[in-house]
Amino acid sequence: MKQYNTIKTKYPDAMLLFRVGDFYETFGKDAIKASQILGIVLTHRNSGGDRTELAGFPHHSLNTYLPKLVKAGQRVAICDQLEDPKQTKTIVKRGVTELVTPGVALNDDILNAKTNNFLCAVHFGRIKLGVAFLDISTGEFLTSEGNVEQIDKLLQNFAPNEILVSKANKKEFLTVFGSQFHVFYTEDWIFQEDYALETLTHHFKTKSLKGYGVDHLPHGNVASGVVLHYLSETQHKQLQHINKLQRIPEEEYVWMDRFTVKNLELYQSNNSNAVTMLEVIDKTISPMGGRLLKRWLAQPLKNLEKIRRRQEVVSHLSTADTLLQKLQQYFKQIGDLERLISKVATGKISPREVIQLKNSLEAILPIKQLTTQNKNEALKLIGDKLDSCDLLRNKIKEMIDEDAPANLLKGKTIAKGYSDELDELRNLAFSGKDYLNQMLERETKLTGISSLKIASNNVFGYYIEVRNTHKDKVPHDWIRKQTLVSAERYITEELKEYEAKILGAEERILNLEQQLFSQLIVWMQEYIAPVQGNAYLIAQLDCLCGFAQLANTNNYVKPEMDDSTEIAITGGRHPVIEKQLPLGESYISNDVRLNRDKQQIIMITGPNMSGKSALLRQTALIVLLAQMGSFVPAESARMGYVDKIFTRVGASDNISMGESTFMVEMNETASILNNLSERSLVLLDEIGRGTSTYDGISIAWAISEYLHEHPARAKTLFATHYHELNEMAVTFDRVKNYNVSVKELKDKVLFLRKLTPGGSEHSFGIHVAKMAGMPQQVILKANKILQRLEKSHSNEELTNKIKTAQNEMQLSFFNLDDPLLEQIKEEILDLDIDTLTPVEALMKLNEIKRLLTKKKKATS
Repeated sequence: MKQYNTIKTKYPDAMLLFRVGDFYETFGKDAIKASQILGIVLTHRNSGGDRTELAGFPHHSLNTYLPKLVKAGQRVAICDQLEDPKQTKTIVKRGVTELVTPGVALNDDILNAKTNNFLCAVHFGRIKLGVAFLDISTGEFLTSEGNVEQIDKLLQNFAPNEILVSKANKKEFLTVFGSQFHVFYTEDWIFQEDYALETLTHHFKTKSLKGYGVDHLPHGNVASGVVLHYLSETQHKQLQHINKLQRIPEEEYVWMDRFTVKNLELYQSNNSNAVTMLEVIDKTISPMGGRLLKRWLAQPLKNLEKIRRRQEVVSHLSTADTLLQKLQQYFKQIGDLERLISKVATGKISPREVIQLKNSLEAILPIKQLTTQNKNEALKLIGDKLDSCDLLRNKIKEMIDEDAPANLLKGKTIAKGYSDELDELRNLAFSGKDYLNQMLERETKLTGISSLKIASNNVFGYYIEVRNTHKDKVPHDWIRKQTLVSAERYITEELKEYEAKILGAEERILNLEQQLFSQLIVWMQEYIAPVQGNAYLIAQLDCLCGFAQLANTNNYVKPEMDDSTEIAITGGRHPVIEKQLPLGESYISNDVRLNRDKQQIIMITGPNMSGKSALLRQTALIVLLAQMGSFVPAESARMGYVDKIFTRVGASDNISMGESTFMVEMNETASILNNLSERSLVLLDEIGRGTSTYDGISIAWAISEYLHEHPARAKTLFATHYHELNEMAVTFDRVKNYNVSVKELKDKVLFLRKLTPGGSEHSFGIHVAKMAGMPQQVILKANKILQRLEKSHSNEELTNKIKTAQNEMQLSFFNLDDPLLEQIKEEILDLDIDTLTPVEALMKLNEIKRLLTKKKKATS
């Protein structure tokens, strides 16, 4: 326990798995946690009068229990016996051999094949923030820096499993990024620029970071240094596979804030049964392809040349069925190259995985042949870059047995014929059956005992068994070892010598195999870079083949991309919803035309359930797919590339941060209005519904007007229930009214889900309530109230009174000689509209309203 306490003191924040004989034990608070997470028995023992909780499991079950602990968010320190218990008479020397955390794992049972396992660090600088992402299982190491919004976006896109933050910035991190991440707070001194630079240059064996193009990112480099320091702290020293640090070139990708990623349900949905965009478009076969596709979805391209290059490959593959099928067949034979070569670097690869690596590299050969012989230039380029790794494959084939076990200790790892010494030892150890048979035959003849038997057990080793009826025939030089009820067991000098020879040979075989295997792993480390290069190329090819399959299966078309600012989609469909429709039902497609000159803002009205939100989302998803290089669900599509996609879709509270639905809505909308660009695509759904009707209409109108008058003229789809907003089309020339049509049949409403020009005058909310199964009594009452309200609103006398009142107000308030009007006029002329924020505009309107109210009271 003294030894345990000493080691535990070094790892206070981790659960310590302490190896005792054939078990891993946990003690005290760790034992209580382990028993709850793993469902194992919690016992206790009294040590020096103190009660100590105890929970453990067999050491060979580590791969079963470790993933459960890590997935529960635990940091686990694995403490092993560092010497053979047989070789010491004192307490066995122990030490932590690995610290496994949610962000630092190489165990396949912890990792998800098609998802990166990123460890992240966030550094709070004076002006900017730095961020770094590292996946130790693949060797990817990325960095960036920027403002809070940029870092927030990256955290959403990369979804790290663990984030390192300085203890000094704990409060700040929680305030800015919330509590949804798994965070580990580290010592402040690690976040020093000099120390980080020293850590990075020492690891990469360089004098500076200029060669990686990140020397101008001081905050990003601090975060990168922190990540590497953490790996050394967690006993991960062999990191040759982490051989470059890459900048995340955000200027090359479409900007999507975290609200947009969440609203479009790209990777996950708030609804448990919902299907995400990734699930629909992921036709990749290899783990590398799956991980790269996720990155492409998070980072759609803005570079037209790169988009067209991907499109060309997809176009070629979608028409070459045989080639597509062959390539995808070979992908099935390729294992996770990135993670296999990372295991080589860290020395944690098994013999069976080495064979898997060799087989994967062999499956690349026909892919290389198919692509280099192809007419498509982009495919040829991929084929030319693929490395056949002949020396590596041949060395593995020569050295490792095809049926090598998963565990090196089980033997038969090194191939027959590779080592003469090993072959000799194997002959000695495994030809024993013949030798024992010859001995048995000889001794039977010499003694005349026909029932002689030679066997072995763990206690006495080899022995000769004689039944009691033949005891008198036993030679005098045999040594009696054990007496049974009906027999006696003996040993001879010859048997003892043979046993020693066999046991010695088995031990030497194991040592020699371990030695030869270790030499191979060190030699294989020279091939880390070529194998990583192959992994990336296969991932690209897999994604593009997936796009081709997606296009063929779902009837997608190649979008025409140009550098205009227009979007013209004919017969567009929602890629996710169309896959969820009942069998035989086809998705109702729609056309969308947006441009900055004539049809900048489309105001869409229509009832609930008519498909307004789906139309908004499908437009964004079609743009996203196009800029990923994929084909799109439409009859045809022509679009200028988009640089930012903003969405405000659906209602959601942020109760944990003390924000209401309306506050969340206003935060998200403010983010949109403050970041507009000429190539932005803005999708707004039901803005203002979180507050009272008149407030909501006012805010929605003001936002629409702001978007119309803003110099960027951002293309906008605005779905709303407020039919009053249809009046904007009269005043603002680039606002166009559309509605999602419905057909009234007596008491029923048929949703046609077709976008048609013109505004809608009804919400059909009561019809929707009826369809939802609302009690008949409620429906009848609602209809009566609606009729009464419509009647009062259509009352001509009331309307005339209101008009008269308005005219009177205009006459009394807007007298040209009135000094109040002059004051308001000056207030308005002094405003700089280009720099005015939405909140400032509302405050200014409120001020003018207050002045007019005072005047009204004075005159009345």
